[in-house]
Amino acid sequence: MLPPDAAEGAVALAEHQTEGRGRLGRVWVDEPGAGLTFSVALYPPGPVADWPELTLVAAAAVAAAIGDIATIKHPNDVLVDGRKVAGILAEAGERVVLGIGVNVGAVPWDGAGAVERDRLALLVEVLERLEQGYLGWVSRLRGRG
Repeated sequence: MLPPDAAEGAVALAEHQTEGRGRLGRVWVDEPGAGLTFSVALYPPGPVADWPELTLVAAAAVAAAIGDIATIKHPNDVLVDGRKVAGILAEAGERVVLGIGVNVGAVPWDGAGAVERDRLALLVEVLERLEQGYLGWVSRLRGRG
């Protein structure tokens, strides 16, 4: 869990997600060592009404890191071959915390999918793409105002 005073861009990585949740209170499950679950703290500028767009920014980062086989299911899921492999949840207050979960290696439930990637390499790629996407989003947001 990220502390309340976490700096922008701070990341909390979980080895095993035990209390993950998705939209509408749905449970997110992973097997120990099989999922990539982490949270990122962001302090976006501009009106709070624009902040939900960050879920799509994160989904685009995850999909791009997975590769051409990934698609985005609006607003917060990433699919491979029509099966959910990742989910994103954004919680906003004074900051936005993006919670990202990717099934890596193991399929946690029927109907889900998983990607075959090294977890650390995937984490690095997602974070790099998230940074690029976030900075682009901030730039566009500032250009609107």
